[in-house]
Amino acid sequence: MDVQRKPEWLKIKANTNDILEMEKLLKVLSLHTVCEGAACPNIGECFKNKTATFMILGENCTRNCRFCQVTKGIVQPLNPEEPENVAKASKQLGLKHIVVTSVTRDDLKDGGAEFFAQTIHHIREYLPHSSVEVLIPDFQGDITALYTVLDAKPDILNHNIETVPELYHEVRPMAAYERSLELLKRVKEYNPHIYTKSGLMVGFGETKQQIQSVMDDLREMDCDILTIGQYLQPSKAHLRVVEYITPEQFDEYRLIGLEKGFKYVASGPLVRSSYNAVEGMNVLSEG
Repeated sequence: MDVQRKPEWLKIKANTNDILEMEKLLKVLSLHTVCEGAACPNIGECFKNKTATFMILGENCTRNCRFCQVTKGIVQPLNPEEPENVAKASKQLGLKHIVVTSVTRDDLKDGGAEFFAQTIHHIREYLPHSSVEVLIPDFQGDITALYTVLDAKPDILNHNIETVPELYHEVRPMAAYERSLELLKRVKEYNPHIYTKSGLMVGFGETKQQIQSVMDDLREMDCDILTIGQYLQPSKAHLRVVEYITPEQFDEYRLIGLEKGFKYVASGPLVRSSYNAVEGMNVLSEG
C-alpha cells in the first residue's frame, strides 16, 4: 500500500514561540530532548506545557534503527554535568513527573547506565517529591548495567519493544525482541515495586493478531503500562508508512490492552512512549 498523504487526524500545528522558549532553557544547560532529536509531533504541546523528555548521553546514537530520526554518527565524550543539569532544568520547570531517556551508546562499557543512575539521584535531590521515569536502551543484554539503573530506584522503568517480532530484522536490525522481553522480566524479578512500561509503533504492516501477541508477551513479563502510536516516516531514507491506523482502531487496541491486564494503556495516532506520561503515573499511584 503506497500512502501518499497523512490523514486529517495526524495534522497538527505547533506554536513556534513555545518551542523557541523551551529551546533557550535547554541550550543554557547544554541539554537535549528526544522531543527535538526524534522530531516528536507533540513537541509544541509539550513545550507549551513546560514539559520535555530529557535525552542524556549526547545526541548521536550508535544504532541504525530504520524508523528513528535521532542522529547517527561519531559520538561525543559524556558531559559530566549533564545528570545534574537535568535535575536543575526539572526544578526550574517545576516538573512533577520527569522522564529521562537516551541515545543508545554501545560504545560505553556500561551503555550509559551509571549516567542514568546519577541523573535519577540528582533529580531526587532537587525534587524529592516528584516521580521519575526512565526510558532505557537494552544495554546489549548487560544485566549488571540494568541493575545499576534499578538500584537508583526510578518509579517507572520503560523499555520500548517498538514493533512485532516478525518485523524486527527490518525495523530494528541491531536489536533483539527476546532480549527486550528479558530486560522487562529482569526488572520485576529484581525489584517488583518498580513499574515497567513498553511501547509499540504501528503502521509498518503488522497485523492485529501480531499486535495482540506482543501484548500477551509483555503481560507475561508483568509489564504494567503500554503505549501504542502511529509510525511517521521522518525522511525518505527511513522506512515508509505502510498503513495509517484509524483512531477507532487505536481505541480498540486500548480496550484490548486493558482487558489483558495492563494497568494503563495510552493508544492513539499521536501517542509516543513518554507523551502525557504523568497521567500514567497518576493512574498507578491512585491504584
